[in-house]
Amino acid sequence: MKMRHQRRSLAFTLIEVMIAVAIFSMVIAAIFSIWNLINQSLHTAQQAAAQVQRERIAIHSIEDSLISIQSFQASPQYYSFVVQNGDSPMLQFTSELPSDFIGGGRYPNFNVRRLIFTVEPPPNPVNAFTVNANEKDLVLRQYPILTGMSSDEQINPLVLARNVQKFSVECWDTNTEEWSDEWETTNSIPPMVRIDLEVGRNTDNFANSAPAYSVSRIIAIPTQMMPTAVQVPNGNGTTAAPPR
Repeated sequence: MKMRHQRRSLAFTLIEVMIAVAIFSMVIAAIFSIWNLINQSLHTAQQAAAQVQRERIAIHSIEDSLISIQSFQASPQYYSFVVQNGDSPMLQFTSELPSDFIGGGRYPNFNVRRLIFTVEPPPNPVNAFTVNANEKDLVLRQYPILTGMSSDEQINPLVLARNVQKFSVECWDTNTEEWSDEWETTNSIPPMVRIDLEVGRNTDNFANSAPAYSVSRIIAIPTQMMPTAVQVPNGNGTTAAPPR
């Protein structure tokens, strides 16, 4: 009888087993919650780092292209300098770009290209619930000035920054000695350009009104417009030399 009682005391009751399973489930749930929180934090950090990197690439691309700008007065259809602000901001000019310029792999033998920076809605949002209806991207289209823009370039531009809250371009007016958001003399180049870029948060399902990253850059342009008298043969002709 004594041995039977000892054997019985070594077994677990059903209640003890249920309590152990409940405690084990709570531990597993806590571990999963911590792992999920770490995973979300890592994803948010990666998004933030990628976002900041995109803004740096965007502003550096604009700066690199502006300091290599070209302008010939006799060929305004190829070399005009166009600035547009407001609801549909745009910056458009022609530049002799380095071989490692972003997106240049499509045009390995054409360094002189027309660049068009615009802000527009994403063409193909992945999910309507993850992309805000007002979200816009800063995109770049480029093409050799003598060939024109291809359909692939038009449909699939290079996205420089996402969720752009503001993109403005101001030019230094030497007459008024003030910044102007308009540039009417499109056949000339402003001496300085100020770029303002603000990008909103992308971590939530809805865009945050407060910008997560803002940058303002003043770029001094070392190039001047080439006068017609210098571009045409012997300086006295009437037909402009072909663009480069």
